[in-house]
Amino acid sequence: MQPKNIETIKQELLDRKKELEEKLTRMSKEKVTDDQVQDPGDQALTSTLESLKLSFQDTEIEEINRIVKALEKIEDGTYGICIDCQEPISEKRLKSYPNAARCLMCQELFEEKEGNL
Repeated sequence: MQPKNIETIKQELLDRKKELEEKLTRMSKEKVTDDQVQDPGDQALTSTLESLKLSFQDTEIEEINRIVKALEKIEDGTYGICIDCQEPISEKRLKSYPNAARCLMCQELFEEKEGNL
């Protein structure tokens, strides 16, 4: 059974997805350097900034992918169901983390297992 406010959640997910896509577009156009000759210190800073930018982009892309999966679940009627225990995810959790795939208990178990690898 999907949450009562499913249309609100869907709109929030679509808004967040659009926001992330716009942010990624801006980030991809931003230059880290001004293309002038750089000394080794400047080169190291540019390299660090480029790595940081790529890391941010990866994080944004991962969130977009989670949002897309949540939207697919809304469409097929499985949104709000834990992928591990098949029980409903609390509305409180979905409100604070609308693209949650697991209930809080299963998420904690998942993270515990991941930490032990």
